[in-house]
Amino acid sequence: MEQRAIFAKIAWRVMPVLFLVFVLAYMDRVNIGFAKLQFSRELRLTDTMYGQAAGIFFFGYMLSGIPSNLLLAKVGARATICGIMVTWGSVSSMMMLVSTPAQLYLLRFLLGLAEGGLAPGVYLYLTYWFPATMRARMLAVFLAAVPVAGIVCAPLSGYVLATMHDMYGLRGWQWMFLLEGVPSIVAGIAVYFVLQDSPQTANWLTAKEKQWIGSMLASDMRASSLSQYRSNVSEALTSRTFLTLAIVETIGGAAVSGFAYWLPQIVHDLGVRSLSHNGLITAIPSVCAGIGMVIWSYSSDRFRERKWHYASAAAASAIALLVAGRSGGDFYVAIAALSLAYTGILSCVSVFWAYATTYLRSDAAVVGIGVLNSVAASAGYLTQYGLGALSMATHNSLSGLYFIAIAMLAGGSLMLILPGNGGPLQTSTTVRSALLRRPFRRSSDGD
Repeated sequence: MEQRAIFAKIAWRVMPVLFLVFVLAYMDRVNIGFAKLQFSRELRLTDTMYGQAAGIFFFGYMLSGIPSNLLLAKVGARATICGIMVTWGSVSSMMMLVSTPAQLYLLRFLLGLAEGGLAPGVYLYLTYWFPATMRARMLAVFLAAVPVAGIVCAPLSGYVLATMHDMYGLRGWQWMFLLEGVPSIVAGIAVYFVLQDSPQTANWLTAKEKQWIGSMLASDMRASSLSQYRSNVSEALTSRTFLTLAIVETIGGAAVSGFAYWLPQIVHDLGVRSLSHNGLITAIPSVCAGIGMVIWSYSSDRFRERKWHYASAAAASAIALLVAGRSGGDFYVAIAALSLAYTGILSCVSVFWAYATTYLRSDAAVVGIGVLNSVAASAGYLTQYGLGALSMATHNSLSGLYFIAIAMLAGGSLMLILPGNGGPLQTSTTVRSALLRRPFRRSSDGD
């Protein structure tokens, strides 16, 4: 009970901050999908050009992941994340000034460069606080920011585009970039004073709690059965397991980015022409995914199993994408299928990183997490460009769903060949006793 209370205290202190950070990051990343509905004509953007603009973000993104993780390991999480947030918030706000496709490409690249260190940094940061047996649900809480960002961003962006157009001489899309970029700057400054670098620097933990957490995480480091080489950078990053993980993450990155950036256009092509209504409808898959991925990740932690949880979620999303693509104009079937598909895709992401951060440890984690995040980013660019070209060729944005479905099936199959028996994760007695078997309950600082 005391162990459960300690991790409850940590979760309530750390996770809300990380959750808010990623909500803001993802809003500033994908709000271009809503801007497209309004500024395409003004900037003379074709679907292929929009795909390039959306995708070039990932060129910058993949360049900064590894350097940022090295910086985080050296100077700490709060300074690193603060710098990342202030930089990307500034670039996102500057998006309101674009007047040509070239300017749009440049700022999207800089936005990716600014934000690229956030996700791999948080994946690494969570290993400082939580054992492997709890990590899927913590990652799910963090990654639930993706659908929540959709829930917030979709109606907010639609409302701003529809009601603030030409207010004080600014277009609706210009107001959108400004109003959704500035909060990231403010929150970034606040993060520096709120976040702690590790349990040992947290003044809200007692000396006894710090000692116990340090001992438990050290025991957890010794207890895994996945690989004897995962702490060595060269051996871990050249292993067959890591190469397979890189392919799986490439597929996952393609699926997440392809779905998120094109969902507003897909909803538009299903017949929702009103910008404000598009925002509300687009939020439905995000609501479903936010709930579903947390439940699925809790199941993965409870049963201490990763591979089959990933594969089954991938299969469900693939089937749902095929149904959505062949909905034949049935709006309600398409939205239901898209909701299930997004739930499966994001469930795969949290389970994947729970496996990957168990396999990679110490120096290998610092570099390896950045590498995995970078290869996913490269897939993000190719996906945006490919879906844009496919949409133009077929005159139907739904056609890209078939591509994502095939990719998810391939990713699920590859996940099953990774090492580990697919059953309970090997854990020490200390770690096993600390596993949370029920949702967190808030505990007071004096517990």
